[in-house]
Amino acid sequence: MEAEDLPDTEEPVWILGERYNVKTEKSELLADVRSRLWFTYRKKFSPIGGTGPSSDAGWGCMLRCGQMILAQALVCWHLGRDWRWEKERRPPQEYQRILQCFLDRKDSCYSIHQMAQMGVGEGKSVGEWYGPNTVAQVLKKLALFDDWNSLEVYVSMDNTVVMEDIKKLCRQPSRGRPRPSACGRAESSSTTDSAKTGSSHPPGNCATSCPPSHSEWRPLLLIIPLRMGINHINPVYIQALKECFKMPQSLGVLGGKPNLAYYFIGFIGDELIYLDPHTTQSAVEAEPGVAVDDQSYHCQRSPRRMKAMSLDPSVALGFFCKNEEDFDSWCSLVQQEILKKRNLRMFELVEKHPSHWPPFVPPTKPEVQTTGAEFIESTDKLFESEEEFEILNV
Repeated sequence: MEAEDLPDTEEPVWILGERYNVKTEKSELLADVRSRLWFTYRKKFSPIGGTGPSSDAGWGCMLRCGQMILAQALVCWHLGRDWRWEKERRPPQEYQRILQCFLDRKDSCYSIHQMAQMGVGEGKSVGEWYGPNTVAQVLKKLALFDDWNSLEVYVSMDNTVVMEDIKKLCRQPSRGRPRPSACGRAESSSTTDSAKTGSSHPPGNCATSCPPSHSEWRPLLLIIPLRMGINHINPVYIQALKECFKMPQSLGVLGGKPNLAYYFIGFIGDELIYLDPHTTQSAVEAEPGVAVDDQSYHCQRSPRRMKAMSLDPSVALGFFCKNEEDFDSWCSLVQQEILKKRNLRMFELVEKHPSHWPPFVPPTKPEVQTTGAEFIESTDKLFESEEEFEILNV
């Protein structure tokens, strides 16, 4: 990364809950950005579904951004927010296991193959462009098949986060899925055979020999899909959006411009800082038992920026809460910084499940897996996005 690419300003830079001074902490800031897992278009991977595309160039950018926001949650959970990637230093075992989850092959839990095929159940053909809401639903479903991590994914509905539902979700008994352990790995409460359960994780991603955890709370990936305007973003929401990047629980934002998805990780002044998936790299071949060559999974150039007002109004906010205290702290920050200070609220945070909503039922692993055999017949469909959002008051 070229440090001089960042503006020489007194204004602070915020990156996923961390504050930096460009003049005195430039190297630390760049090391932070460089440490985020960067997923881009890839080519020359095995065809999706056996006969589908072998590259996601042109259509997979939002899927790659979804991978990035989820990977950041896993890094926070297993390695901590302060962990930094160093090019010449051997990374911890947990880092390699996180990376294995995203490799471009059908048996990796969060691969482009798994995400594209799970999207068929959301009405998206393989090769069709996704919006932020659809990718959030796909991540929510795939997490149910993840036998290493014990992550719960909550996707808000109608711009409303329900505290009661999240606590019900994260306090569930383990249901045979691994529980978080004191040393940051996972331990399984029952032996799970991937062939029996339909699990799609790489072999060896199951239990480890860690002592059991005393906490029954599962780590939470909270995703809030929003539409902050009709055709253009409403400027009244910009400050609230910035406040989200300041929260220690911040995982960034999925969004971008029409049919161009970016993973936003922070801001400086009136500009948003993002990682761009629109670089096509060859798929990485990984040998069993050999560390993945990870050089292409970290963006080693200066982070890109765009004016906040250029953002498409369709976005999804991401947050990670490692325990119940973390979630309670996030709720307090939202009340203080988002709800009490704004005339127009970006989203609602309510304590109880709304009585007019259907009952909240924690999701379970689907009975039937999609085959991924449904492919688009025409390139006319490539860039159609039929996202359904509640329009915020403008």
